[in-house]
Amino acid sequence: MSEDTGGSKSELDSYDYWLPKERIAQHPLELRSSARLLDARHGPTALVDRQVTDLADILHLGDVVVLNESRVIPARLRLKRSSGGNCEVLLLEADGEGNFQALIRPSKRIKSGEVLFIGESPVIEVQANEIAGLRSVRVLDEDLAKRLGEIPLPPYIEAELADPERYQTVFASRDGSVAAPTAGLHFDLETLLAIEAKGVEVVKIDLAVGLGTFLPIKVEKLSDHKMHEEAYTIPPESWQRIKEARRVVAVGTTVLRALESAKLTGDLSGRTDLFVQEGFEFQVVDVLMTNFHVPRSTLIVLISAFYGPGWRQVYDYALNNDYRFLSFGDAMLLAKGAGR
Repeated sequence: MSEDTGGSKSELDSYDYWLPKERIAQHPLELRSSARLLDARHGPTALVDRQVTDLADILHLGDVVVLNESRVIPARLRLKRSSGGNCEVLLLEADGEGNFQALIRPSKRIKSGEVLFIGESPVIEVQANEIAGLRSVRVLDEDLAKRLGEIPLPPYIEAELADPERYQTVFASRDGSVAAPTAGLHFDLETLLAIEAKGVEVVKIDLAVGLGTFLPIKVEKLSDHKMHEEAYTIPPESWQRIKEARRVVAVGTTVLRALESAKLTGDLSGRTDLFVQEGFEFQVVDVLMTNFHVPRSTLIVLISAFYGPGWRQVYDYALNNDYRFLSFGDAMLLAKGAGR
């Protein structure tokens, strides 16, 4: 997925791997919980091939499973300019008064004050010039935007999605994300009920998935990368169960970042720009269930910090054994420090 520039090596090269295009899952499986689960909890030399349905057998009394209940909003708008040209707006985060931070393509051609249309109907007014790649926009017709907006699938998914609900978790309830918390896509109601039947508690938190999760790293030094803030909320009752847990199992990197942010700041709700990298001291999460991620991304950096350099062996095994990668792909189960 990445190119060899032939230049000097950057810190990011340590988080690169070769991902053939054909290994990127283009469609969700018919049965969510039939996804494969690579169990790497006991280190990269003791890998076990499982399925997500096996979670009920893996988890034990005293474990707490934490899910991100954020729901993906129809944030992608295909619009026209008054000149007739096409453009696209991706709404990222609302201020509660009809204004959003947004990504616009093509951004440079569109000036502050310009109105964008669907048909003859004005939908978006661009309010401010670009700041750190983002524009401020105002939604002029909220009903039309919701009705004709699209669920923003990642650019590496080129196939049409027949049912948009397959890019939502079955427990999604709080609007706000522009990308799915993909580890949660593997759960169906039967799997959740089987886990709870073991006496394992399942609690929910919310982190609105945005640029902080999926923006590529474009700098040579990791210390120069600035994470965009994402809003999170952890109900006090969920936090209490997490504090009492024998073992905390985070379903997805968004859950991990929300929990570790809350522990660092003492705030159960707020905004986080936490960039988890080597040397980070994990205080909450013991086990992480997550999908296989894009090379050279903040998520690979997080995986390496949590698990250790053995992540490469885990990925190599997955590539050599036909695991499916990225948002609609399979998952892995990692224990803190097991890859060191």
